[in-house]
Amino acid sequence: MIDTSPIARPASADGFGSARYRRAGLVLTGAIGLFLLFDAVIHLLRLPVVTDSFAALGYPIGVARGLGLLELVCVALYLLPRTSVLGAVLLTGYLGGAMSAQLRVDAPLVSAQLFPVYVGIALWAGLFLRDVRLRRLLPLRTRTDAP
Repeated sequence: MIDTSPIARPASADGFGSARYRRAGLVLTGAIGLFLLFDAVIHLLRLPVVTDSFAALGYPIGVARGLGLLELVCVALYLLPRTSVLGAVLLTGYLGGAMSAQLRVDAPLVSAQLFPVYVGIALWAGLFLRDVRLRRLLPLRTRTDAP
């Protein structure tokens, strides 16, 4: 009997094994990575947009550099193939904190409160498309779809 579990199937059997999907994942990962790197750097530099945001959220500006450094480390882990899943998990937690901060001040739902969710979805979608390990762990096919 042949094992057709997601772990045993070849990468192309999940429908996402082509180079086109991997390229799409790399592009999405790159875009999210650049956005998060930009966000980390402006936190480290304490630009006026950051000081204004921290004041609006009720956070002391003194924590901006620590958050920027934390985000920078998480993004680096996400962009390195060996640690990308760990980076994605850590960034998901970081984004959850960002969403919590927006909820606390009753920011607009679609544009502010849910923005970290949008980033998180794009982050995981990019990783899913580019990482065969994750596709094998979270297959999109059901048992009835299997060849």
